Amino acid sequence: MLFKKAVKYIPASLFLSAVVLNAVAWSSTSFCDFYVTHIFPAAAETYGRFSALFPFSLGEWMLAAAFLMIALLAGGGLACLGARRLFLWYRRYLKLCGTIASVVCLVMTLNCFILYHCSPITDVYEIGEQEGRAYSLEELALLRDYVVEQANELAQQLPRDEEGYIDEAAAGDILARAKAEMSRLGETYPRLSGYYPEPKPFFSSHFFSQQYIMGYYFPFSMEANYNDTMYVVNKPTTLCHELSHLKGFIYEDEANFIGFLACVDSADPLFRYSAYLSVISYLDYDFYEATGWDAEAYRTHPSISELVRRDDIFLTPEAWEQVEETALLDTELVREVSGEIIETNLTLNGVTDGAASYGRVVGLLLTYYDGKLW
Repeated sequence: MLFKKAVKYIPASLFLSAVVLNAVAWSSTSFCDFYVTHIFPAAAETYGRFSALFPFSLGEWMLAAAFLMIALLAGGGLACLGARRLFLWYRRYLKLCGTIASVVCLVMTLNCFILYHCSPITDVYEIGEQEGRAYSLEELALLRDYVVEQANELAQQLPRDEEGYIDEAAAGDILARAKAEMSRLGETYPRLSGYYPEPKPFFSSHFFSQQYIMGYYFPFSMEANYNDTMYVVNKPTTLCHELSHLKGFIYEDEANFIGFLACVDSADPLFRYSAYLSVISYLDYDFYEATGWDAEAYRTHPSISELVRRDDIFLTPEAWEQVEETALLDTELVREVSGEIIETNLTLNGVTDGAASYGRVVGLLLTYYDGKLW
């Protein structure tokens, strides 16, 4: 009897714990820093090893199972139930929903929400020689031109197929190299050291392509997932980006920066090329904007080669055709809904500029190259 009463209050206890933890996280950066340094790694590696036992994306199938369960419970076979049986079913359904919601809230809090209130990477590690200062147009131009020149050169070195795209068959084991590069980076930034699970492809990569999602970190399963349909040049930095989330770096600009660092010093030219392509659009846009959209001034700087522009894509045209042929929903609708969800999630967690925060990687790059390029 006592056990039944205790079980009855478990959902409420879990939800209250999530509320308290969120309140503490919003008010105490030191608590979050302690959590991400001493508690989160142990939980991530323990649960991550369990999730790694499954050869598929456990998080993706957990989401699919949740949607299927809701659909079946909400609409399946209700017409054949009598009034009393329907009432009993509905009451049990609400209890089940309450339990699931409380677990979700707590897991999301522990594996995601708290991380949004940690100190930024520039406070944790020394990134450049003069962190926090303002950078001039000339310095931004130097960085932009350097990245453009490196990308233009690397684009000529990679093996390509008959269509002119980078040959993925010649790329080797990208997954193993991504883990190795992250481990190497962990020698410089200790929070990135330790165990890394194998990144897993989405089963429904076509659907994630409609959302323009390259990768995803599932807090429910502590997995790094990636879109296997996207163009191969995106994979190295995406894999390293998602793996960085498993080490507590939840901000997208920081994950972009870590993905860049992990790949830019690799011995593999594809990884180096992926690094430069992952930031070239952000740098080019910010530089052009900083000139006051002065086309004449912009043209005095190195041009992005046609080959680089051709490679700077999400999916190849052939891959897009396959996605559209198998699509159950309109891509624009899927992209719009997905964008709103991502924007809302970031904003609710204190990222006031939402999805635009991805572009803040430019500031981190300027800090990193301070003392290296000028």
